[in-house]
This record gives sequence, C-alpha cells and structure tokens, in this order.
Amino acid sequence: FQVKSEDSKTIWNMEDIPEGSEFDDIWDPREQPEYQILFKQCVGTEDLFFGMSRKDPSTACCEDMVIQIKLPETEYTDITLDIQEKVLDLRTPKKKLLLHLPYCVDSKNSKARFLSEEETLEVTLRLSRQFDFINFA
Repeated sequence: FQVKSEDSKTIWNMEDIPEGSEFDDIWDPREQPEYQILFKQCVGTEDLFFGMSRKDPSTACCEDMVIQIKLPETEYTDITLDIQEKVLDLRTPKKKLLLHLPYCVDSKNSKARFLSEEETLEVTLRLSRQFDFINFA
C-alpha cells in the first residue's frame, strides 16, 4: 500500500476537510440560538385520497426543509445569513449558528422571512434531490 502525495508536508487532503469548516470559529463567545428543522412536502388530492403517487410521509419525499431559529431581542437588519449547499451560517450581534445541513440544498431557490411577533427567523431551503423512483417529478 503506497500513498502518493503531491506535497510531502501536507497532513491531510482537501477532500478530508468537511464543507463549511471555514465558517467555524470555536473562539466566538456568542451563544447558539434555539432552532428546529421541519420538512415540507407538496401533496395534492392524488396523493391524499387516491394514493396514485409513490409519496409517503418520510423525509425522502419532501421538497423543502424549513429551519425555524429563535432570535429574541433581534432586529431583522442585524441578521447575516449565508447558505451554502450543505451549510447554514447565521450571525447576529448576540447569537451565532453554524448548521451542517442533513441534505444538500439549492441556495438560489431558498428564502427566509423574519416573524417579528414570534422573534423567529424562518428559512425555507429547497432540497437538491437526485431523481429516483420517489422523486421523479
């Protein structure tokens, strides 16, 4: 077994570094906000009443991932949000959230809205799915 290395001084390959690690800052004293991840599915009458599609209630059949982040005492102008394919990075003056997402998302077709009465940021991320026997439409 022989390992080929372009530079003998490197101790890891770039493929070994997880995506989003450039955002991680262990010395940042801001606390992590409370959040929850929900999944959303587009269903019609053919799904509910007739069972014509192959959709089921599992996350494999969902089109969107919704992340609700509690941000008390925060104005929407103070929020910085960066969404990558597998990483959500949120920063406010008091809170910081670096979330490695469980599925790949399409950051260009995602949206966020701040619900000021609930002091919650709701981020809706469109899942990037490979077409398979469930996700064929």
